Amino acid sequence: MTGSGTVERIFITPEAKAEMEEQTSVESVAGKGLRGDCYFSEIETGTFVEWEPNEERHDGYELTLIEQEAVTAIEREAGIELAPGEHRRNIETRDVALNHLVGQRFRVGDAICRGDRLCEPCNNLQRLTQDGVLQALTNRGGLRADILESGIIRPDDKVEPLE
Repeated sequence: MTGSGTVERIFITPEAKAEMEEQTSVESVAGKGLRGDCYFSEIETGTFVEWEPNEERHDGYELTLIEQEAVTAIEREAGIELAPGEHRRNIETRDVALNHLVGQRFRVGDAICRGDRLCEPCNNLQRLTQDGVLQALTNRGGLRADILESGIIRPDDKVEPLE
């Protein structure tokens, strides 16, 4: 993988545990998330969200990304085949090392983002998919990021570090 890559697929879900819906483009809104997604800050209905009404929003809930190569690898190595969007991440990328973007600013499409932390798999993901996905995606479950500058994201857009 190189320092920059591309957006392969885009997914959002209007509510927690609902099926992820593939998009041809999505509006990313600084400080809020992806319009229409359950983690968009005006909605906040995601699985992890339990903030009080006046509590400051936590970092890393605006955008999630996963490498397409990781999805392919768990199929090859563990026999775990995930349907499109079943990984529960918003953006599927190709040719970019997402783990290296923790703490870094990067561009995805027209948006500027900051990598907050790794997006390790959780029990909810395993409940919604199959046994073994937790172990298979450990250390390659993707990236949690915050949106610093709003913009449109589309398949084939560049994903590239800025620093």
